[in-house]
Amino acid sequence: MEQYADGFTVEYLVPVDTGASPGPAASPISSRTTRAPSPAASPSSASPEAITNVEFVNPISDLGDALDADHDDDAPLRFRTLGNILGDVDVPGLAERELAREALYLTSAEEPRTFKEAEQDPRWRAAKVDELKAIEENGTWELVPRHAGHCPIGLKWVFKVKCDEHGEIVRHKARLITKGYVQRQGIDFEEVFSPIVRIESVRLLLAVTACEGWEVHHMDVKTAFLNGEPLEEVYVEQAPGFTTPGAGDKVYHLKHALYSLRQAPRMWNAKLDGTLRCLGFKRSDTEHAVYVRAEGNTHLIVGMYVDDLVITGSTVECIRRFKEEMGAMFKMSDLGRLSYYLGIDVKQNAAGITICQSAYAKKILEVGGITGCNPCATPMETRLKLSKKSTCAHVDTTQYRSIVGSIRYLIHSQPDLMYSVGYVSRFMEEPREDHLAAVKRILRYVAGTLHLDCSFNRWKTGDPRLLGFSDSDMASDVDDRKSTTGTFFFLERCPISWSSLKQKVVALSSCEAKYIAAAMAACQGVWLARLLAEVRGGEPARVKINVDNKSAISVET
Repeated sequence: MEQYADGFTVEYLVPVDTGASPGPAASPISSRTTRAPSPAASPSSASPEAITNVEFVNPISDLGDALDADHDDDAPLRFRTLGNILGDVDVPGLAERELAREALYLTSAEEPRTFKEAEQDPRWRAAKVDELKAIEENGTWELVPRHAGHCPIGLKWVFKVKCDEHGEIVRHKARLITKGYVQRQGIDFEEVFSPIVRIESVRLLLAVTACEGWEVHHMDVKTAFLNGEPLEEVYVEQAPGFTTPGAGDKVYHLKHALYSLRQAPRMWNAKLDGTLRCLGFKRSDTEHAVYVRAEGNTHLIVGMYVDDLVITGSTVECIRRFKEEMGAMFKMSDLGRLSYYLGIDVKQNAAGITICQSAYAKKILEVGGITGCNPCATPMETRLKLSKKSTCAHVDTTQYRSIVGSIRYLIHSQPDLMYSVGYVSRFMEEPREDHLAAVKRILRYVAGTLHLDCSFNRWKTGDPRLLGFSDSDMASDVDDRKSTTGTFFFLERCPISWSSLKQKVVALSSCEAKYIAAAMAACQGVWLARLLAEVRGGEPARVKINVDNKSAISVET
């Protein structure tokens, strides 16, 4: 045990070599029986303070766009007609009918990307009318004469189908947005940043909710960005297809924000932040998209992702009262108990909470054309070594990047893909056949694990404890000889944070590589401890981090 001047203590215990192979950090719960989301952002770089303890110990266990006459022949197609797909190939009738069904799937599952395509479908026309009605009811703009000093911004329509947790289309949504890319910083706008809740923060909230036996609810703010109030004078053109008769030369002066204005996210965040503060909430200093309100024995926590609010609290009554307060401020959609969030299926029951992305994973397999493949027991071959200098034939770069990017989102609920997906992501620039073979192996593993999910179980006694694991291999990258760090954190037995990243420097020994991994885990552990203390109240607790290298632990002694 070493005591520093500021009161921060670090306890080192001699590890027991478990003989675990290098790679991502081992965990006491098998990754084959647990799934959870992977943070998109890198672990926090927070430094330890006097209020936080970190204890290092040994491990306790081992494709298309609508085709029209104005389409650029060089541009990619996101929507394809049957003729585009079949081409001029002479195929038997049975094969042609099969391809026709595939063409129908490709064209119906995507959204139109041109105004002309949307005009041909009455569902999209109705969606556009609904969007304009919401804008008018909100008092977003007023029609004014065009002046020489005005630099109006153009508008365009974007279209999106909304799906449920099973992937079924439930709504056709049209959004009128500005061409914000023509705005100039320092002239048309200043600040643009708006915080959103990190995925590991969402998992921590779910873990706290499950452990405490609470419920977690979901609300959506309708036309959220229209509530922001611009600080600058902003003028926009009239909406395509909806020009006011007799006033075609006039422009709109914005009283509230529109989507795709560069400053719109910040304006909406400022509006919501002010509203929550007026309702008695305190914003977390660790995670600026998390708000907490404590009143007597009741505790209410809100996580914010743009216009999606994840709400949990000690009583159903305090959640209901908050919904009424928000309904009086904004036009809200009460989605009830959380069941689907950012493409993740959420189930709540008496035993706890589970999350999975089975519907999304099935879509990936369908697009990849391997729904009937033989599943694999592991996502990678043992001791697989790939190189950027491979002599195998080149493969389609766009296809490779698309597949890997799609699989990467699965890491949010499936940590067992963390290392393998990160490994194949290193070859995005110039993928080869052996790289693609490794990606297909991952897809086969996904096909065999569709039924698994990540569980956040309840506990009955005591305060929840943070438990971390860190590990590293040694010079595993054959191109630059850098090592790979793996970290994993649990709140009791609820997985909340994990990562697998190639280290920034070349480690000269296994001790150095594992020390770098432990330092990275310590930063993330401190950040998680602070956030946990803020959402539950009290002081940050000690974080125990398991390290399997005696030399790495001894470096600090």
